[in-house]
Amino acid sequence: MKTPIAVGVTGGIGSGKSTVCNIFRILGVPVFEADTVAKQLLHGNEKVKREIIRLFGSGIYSPDGKVDRKKLAEIIFNDEIQLEKVNNIVHPQVKNEYMEWLKKQDTIYIIHEAAILFESGFYKMTDFTILVSAPENQRIEWVKKRDNLSENQIRERIARQWTEEKKQKLASFVLHNNNKNLILPEIIKIDKNLKANGKIW
Repeated sequence: MKTPIAVGVTGGIGSGKSTVCNIFRILGVPVFEADTVAKQLLHGNEKVKREIIRLFGSGIYSPDGKVDRKKLAEIIFNDEIQLEKVNNIVHPQVKNEYMEWLKKQDTIYIIHEAAILFESGFYKMTDFTILVSAPENQRIEWVKKRDNLSENQIRERIARQWTEEKKQKLASFVLHNNNKNLILPEIIKIDKNLKANGKIW
């Protein structure tokens, strides 16, 4: 069985990356959600749990064995060293999960969705990358509604992510999700190109 073409999809908070991936799903494309897998590992992988407890103590987990995401977020969002330590625990396990998942896919191409595709180095495991880009004000308004966060909290999270300019230098294709461009025709075009000639353009 031939290994599928791997297409990484990423975008800053509130850019519409999940919406783009859902459209690919509707087109019948398997999607690996790295962020969802990372959360599952924090809750259910014994090796990951042991390492997280070693770093932050058993209080980081609730009595039912689930990580206290609010408590963990407060630590890692304010301390880059601790964030890196957590990433060093979780990312290798996510990579293992992805490689096992990839072996089971019998399709022309797959989508690897990750919020920090470039920052984590996961993009090196893909053949092409798509950056979903949206105006900052639009992103802030969307996240306000979705996550019930203040504008300051959202701007702090945006500031911790790579800039659009930095991401664009590594992206194979930039998908502009704004009120001027329709993203559906672009995604359908990418899908057809990949299925016809193995390229996104």
